[in-house]
Amino acid sequence: MFKAIVIDKYGDNYHAFVKEVDRRNLPEGSVTVDVAYSALNYKDGLAITGRGPVVRKFPMIPGIDLVGTVQDSQDSRYKVGDKVVLNGWGVGETSWGGLAQVARLKGDWLLPLPEAFTERQAMAIGTAGYTAMLCILALERHGVRPDMGEIIVTGAAGGVGSTAIAILSKLGYTVVAVSGRRSEADYLHSLGAREIFDRSQFSGRGKPLGKERWAGAVDVVGSHTLANICASTKYRGIVTACGLAGGLDFPSSVAPFILRGVTLVGIDSVMCPREDRLAAWGRLARDLDPSAIEIMTQEIGLGEAIDAASQILDGRVRGRLVVDVNK
Repeated sequence: MFKAIVIDKYGDNYHAFVKEVDRRNLPEGSVTVDVAYSALNYKDGLAITGRGPVVRKFPMIPGIDLVGTVQDSQDSRYKVGDKVVLNGWGVGETSWGGLAQVARLKGDWLLPLPEAFTERQAMAIGTAGYTAMLCILALERHGVRPDMGEIIVTGAAGGVGSTAIAILSKLGYTVVAVSGRRSEADYLHSLGAREIFDRSQFSGRGKPLGKERWAGAVDVVGSHTLANICASTKYRGIVTACGLAGGLDFPSSVAPFILRGVTLVGIDSVMCPREDRLAAWGRLARDLDPSAIEIMTQEIGLGEAIDAASQILDGRVRGRLVVDVNK
């Protein structure tokens, strides 16, 4: 038996609770992992609270991230005792995820834990940090250099935003943060943000084109915020979109794209190919300062994750929530 958060649905009654699960009920997979840590992401918050249609089958163990030690393997790439990390691939949505003490998974979903990180640090990065790095890699591929202007980061106090600010500032970029939490100004400055805007300046309907300012952007909000950022991005700049905290809609026009040659790039972390994942984790090992990881990390136990799910959706969580599944 092992402990896990289990989500179940009885008619219209949606419920998440911590319970003992029989190992014999683990799903099919080639690698069994003793989980050390998971994390609480925005998507996990939607899954646990039922405030978004994330879970596709019941019962479900949520948790799109995990790190731990291989307990059993039928995959030649992994042997007993190996440290592995997982992000995405539908775990916590269609297959049992990481908010549990044990997980059984497909070997294709796993990556070796980078030597640069402890297990706890890997989950402090998690899907949020790995997504932030995918955005930064897209900026670099587009040719955006630090001397080309400011990079704007929305949802700045969250996991993706915090990591993006820390890495971009270390790489020499001038970073402007957007957040609805003025109380986090000192925190954002400590990560490297040069200037902080209130999110209300971007959340309303704007003009098709605004004054050119941003060389690039990392957006986790969507909706009017994304539209307004596109409208004020410089000629041939790039906007990376990786979240929907403000909504799924995109109330924009074609003006930024056909008059200024702005590029809008969608960033998917769930089904991202293995080669891109390895590249992102390799760059995280090089470019993310361990001190920044500590600044942005809070640790909770498995039993605390259910209450924290609502907090993360309501924007009351700073940085990253690491879940010690054995507490």
